[in-house]
Amino acid sequence: MNIGIIGSGNMGSGLGRIWAKKGHSVIFSYSRSSEKLTTLASAIPNAKAGTPAEAAAQSDVVLLAVRWSNVPDALKQAGDLKGKIVIDCTNPLKPDMSGLALGHTTSAAEEIEKMAPGARVVKAFNTAFAQVYQEGNRLFGSRMATMFYCGDDAEAKFTVSRLINDIGFEPVDSGPLTSARYLEPLAMLVITLGYGQGMGTNIALNLIRR
Repeated sequence: MNIGIIGSGNMGSGLGRIWAKKGHSVIFSYSRSSEKLTTLASAIPNAKAGTPAEAAAQSDVVLLAVRWSNVPDALKQAGDLKGKIVIDCTNPLKPDMSGLALGHTTSAAEEIEKMAPGARVVKAFNTAFAQVYQEGNRLFGSRMATMFYCGDDAEAKFTVSRLINDIGFEPVDSGPLTSARYLEPLAMLVITLGYGQGMGTNIALNLIRR
């Protein structure tokens, strides 16, 4: 699969590196340093650096991994995303990370869908810290962490569930895109546990069934 990464910080680089090692072709983009992008891509097989427009045009799936405040600019630089699967892993945090800037009646994912008409938006990868994607594997002892995802396009969700498997999480379909209104506050809880409660960033969620 061809995957464009828009936002090549810890989150985007961590996910992109894993997918590239799984055999997907990855294009890293949207960084304050073009040198950083080139260095990142050159160290990973099946990866290259490019502009957001190139990442979007040359990919089947686009991962949006930027800060909430940068979303409008990132989408503008990406250009037309009609028909593309867009994985939204953003969380609409306030600048001081004290809470969410929006929620309950809408979500970052739904707003992104409005900003990118025709894109097939799927919410995923927002409920775990970037450090988890930078580790050698995603197992916690013998337990596989859960990754919740949601969206309105069944085919897009199936594709994203496969990519979640590639990362090493158990994918759990959480329903339509409006479920992002619950997944984003869930991510805020994880952030509160990690930073506010001192649990650190090497934590993840696990759904237990019986």
